[in-house]
Amino acid sequence: MEMEIHSVCLPPKQTTLQKLKHKLTEVFFPDDPLYRFKNQTWCKKLLLGLQFFFPIFQWGPEYNLSLLRSDVISGLTIASLAIPQGISYAKLANLPPIIGLYSSFVPPLIYSNLGSSRHLAVGPVSIASLVMGSMLSETVSFTQDPILYLKLAFTATFFAGLFQASLGLLRLGFVIDFLSKATLVGFMAGAAIIVSLQQLKGLLGIVHFTTRMQLIPVMSSVFKHKNEWSWQTIVMGLSFLVFLLITRNISMRKPKLFWVSAAAPLTSVIISTILVFCLKSKAHGISVIGNLPKGLNPPSSNMLYFNGQYLGLAIKTGLVTGILSLTEGIAVGRTFAALQNYQVDGNKEMMAIGFMNMAGSCTSCFVTTGSFSRSAINYNAGAQTAVSNIIMAATVLVTLLFLMPLFHYTPNVILASIIITAVIGLIDYQAAFRLWKVDKLDFLACLCSFFGVLFISVPLGLGIAVGVSVFKILLHVTRPNTVVLGNIPGTQLYQSLNRYKETLRIPSFLILAIESPMYFANCTYLQERILRWVREEEERVKANNENTLNYVILDMTAVTAIDTSGIEMVCELQKMLDKRSLQIVLANPTGNVMEKLHKSKVLESFESNSLYITVGEAITDITTTWKAQP
Repeated sequence: MEMEIHSVCLPPKQTTLQKLKHKLTEVFFPDDPLYRFKNQTWCKKLLLGLQFFFPIFQWGPEYNLSLLRSDVISGLTIASLAIPQGISYAKLANLPPIIGLYSSFVPPLIYSNLGSSRHLAVGPVSIASLVMGSMLSETVSFTQDPILYLKLAFTATFFAGLFQASLGLLRLGFVIDFLSKATLVGFMAGAAIIVSLQQLKGLLGIVHFTTRMQLIPVMSSVFKHKNEWSWQTIVMGLSFLVFLLITRNISMRKPKLFWVSAAAPLTSVIISTILVFCLKSKAHGISVIGNLPKGLNPPSSNMLYFNGQYLGLAIKTGLVTGILSLTEGIAVGRTFAALQNYQVDGNKEMMAIGFMNMAGSCTSCFVTTGSFSRSAINYNAGAQTAVSNIIMAATVLVTLLFLMPLFHYTPNVILASIIITAVIGLIDYQAAFRLWKVDKLDFLACLCSFFGVLFISVPLGLGIAVGVSVFKILLHVTRPNTVVLGNIPGTQLYQSLNRYKETLRIPSFLILAIESPMYFANCTYLQERILRWVREEEERVKANNENTLNYVILDMTAVTAIDTSGIEMVCELQKMLDKRSLQIVLANPTGNVMEKLHKSKVLESFESNSLYITVGEAITDITTTWKAQP
């Protein structure tokens, strides 16, 4: 049966405005967020608009007592973890402990109205706290100038929120995609080790300790101040650290016992506080938190720092912590949404997290986002909606109003133990091993991030890792893959000669697949690589006394786009091959590529049998033409 040869046609004609509209829609609105508004009445559109901007209007009307019961249990459970963690993470950011509790009150209330995740538990997190503390303390001392430091922390939080909300409003979420999984694995592991080593100050009872965040200065400071080690502090710290790690291990092995690890931090705080209070006459070596003010979040909008020599530092800190907290929050939200088969809107999450940080900066809060540990406990405790965040915030409110004096004798060593237990889970050695097995370049990015954080600094380590990730992208763009294809006998399929051993070369033809768009960044490389393939094929033909090479077929199935430099490269390639008595044939150019080739009039210089819809049709038609010639 004779094969029908199809002609390659142009895509439907569109105006420049239509093309621009389509391109912008695909870039910024891939999810088509307005599809629900089509063919609706004005009343319905108003309701849908409220639901779009305030997800609480989606689940609020269907809320009932059964859901409330589940949310109350989960809210109280995560509050028992949020209170000690909030105090601990504030210390990690070199801020007054009360700021951590303030940050566990206002932001969850705002997120519960704006967020689209049912299980995300909002509050301070270890990585953002560490980064903020390390970046600000490099320039401003939190002991010598605490007011300025606090101002910069609130200002950095404001800019973090402004950046996050802007990404959501402008639908620019792809910006955070430059933090690859490999980068984050290395960064979080390095940060977890640095955080843990920094807690040796509390575990050993050291008074004078370095504020630097690198491995060598931290370890030097530990052994330099051996005379300050307190045996009472060490015994208490190690005892509670072992207790916290055991409870964590129990909950990991048996998820139904999630409440064991959830209640452990607050239990540790209560027991240690009672012990120190009862033994205060004999426990002089154990430092305590001290007085914490009672009452609601005081306004801090008057403390925002919008001019002066440190404004750049506040903006830079806000951008870095904003990106990190946004990445963590969205990743956590999507993880638990996938488990319950519902969708989390990334742009809504950016706006929700951004607005809660902007509001938090005006109410004495520092950077907050969704915490993985608290969200996991929230999920396991049976949370059904974002009301669990409201219950948590209400519990923190009661604590702020009535229970603050009870934390006076809470030892700092317990906060150090809680932080170590929380961050140790960020060291994912199994993920690093998978990176090594699957992609060595990703593993390199992971290592750069890890060692950069350990030996240089937290922000620079992150910058190095992002740089390696960007280099990987540039490598793929500028050095695309090209493959020699052969025919699988008895079929019209053409696959890689190296990959499929049964494939056969077609005499007189060199078939090449280009597996990337043809841009200014890679067109020179593609031209040189194709000419090298041609030279190698000619040498192989000559060595084996085979039929002379006559045609070079470029399979352009994977060439999704081409620019003017790519078009020029095709012209130059055609001229070079023509000088070598070789004809170039294009197979299956996509609509976008075909349109540009047609408009540039490049195809006019090609012969009539130089454009086909598939490689199979190209070879069939050309060989049939040969046979028809006398």
